[in-house]
Amino acid sequence: MKYEQEVLTRRIVKIVRDALECGATVEIDGLGTFRGSRNRPFRFVFQDKARVFIAYVEEDLRFAKRLYTAFEQHGFRPWLDKKKLMPGQNWPRSIETAIQTSDFFIACFSKRSTSKRGGFHSELRYALTCASRIPLDEIFFIPVRLDGCTIPGQISKRIQYVDLFPDWEEGVRKVIGVMKVQRNNRKKKRPPLEKRRLPLAG
Repeated sequence: MKYEQEVLTRRIVKIVRDALECGATVEIDGLGTFRGSRNRPFRFVFQDKARVFIAYVEEDLRFAKRLYTAFEQHGFRPWLDKKKLMPGQNWPRSIETAIQTSDFFIACFSKRSTSKRGGFHSELRYALTCASRIPLDEIFFIPVRLDGCTIPGQISKRIQYVDLFPDWEEGVRKVIGVMKVQRNNRKKKRPPLEKRRLPLAG
């Protein structure tokens, strides 16, 4: 088993080296990006933007995309399945990993999502489990309402939600404001990682 792991590691290193020597960048999801070229030292730039998972139902995709754009413009790293999942990926496992490694989970509630069975509610349950492991003074799960729907009692009794209607811009501003405060507080606890040069063994 150890020998097989070493062989696999060498193969991965070779793939990364070959890609970098061709001028490509290689992103390690959630960690950072390898950059470099044949004539320049390889560098690993650690990812320090807060990651935001956006949960929604298909009927609310246009709202999810608007949130994605707003978060990206304000220096966050949003995660949306339509933009991140690749053909052939194990999507249930990929989504769980994305939720688990996110700094924030945005749950988009609407009359469409609350009445529809499916993956959205599975994501909510998994995110609540992840939230239970986060320090009590930190915010992870942020419910938003897209219309006058009723938030499930299990959530509304424990977590304050934000309305994105009738004033979308004001609602988004509140969500971003909360995330910025949380991001800054976390940075004080955990100093941001700096750019470092990491050798790639052949």
